[in-house]
Amino acid sequence: MNCLFAFNGDPMCFVHVLLNALDMEKKGHDPIIVFEGSSVTLIPKLEKKEHPFHSLYITAKEAGLIEGACQACSSKLGVLNAIKTANIPLIGDMAGHPAIANYQAKGYTVITF
Repeated sequence: MNCLFAFNGDPMCFVHVLLNALDMEKKGHDPIIVFEGSSVTLIPKLEKKEHPFHSLYITAKEAGLIEGACQACSSKLGVLNAIKTANIPLIGDMAGHPAIANYQAKGYTVITF
């Protein structure tokens, strides 16, 4: 089990999160993706069909690979409502942020991007 924590809001970095998660799923590694930091701003962009990585994002989303997005960062960066509209769960179990330790406790290997 792998938990891919995406912090970077650069689409060219984030595409590697999507590619690796889909590859891991295909190979039976049970990955999940957590949007944290500036990566939360990508969600409204990736939801648009014209975005070059929309199809990869939708494939990962429909496969259930997206665990959620940081509640605090989504609020601070002004994308909270867009993330709610996209039906991405908000995670805020550590002062409004996703807690890496909680995923480690569940047996996930945490990989950060």
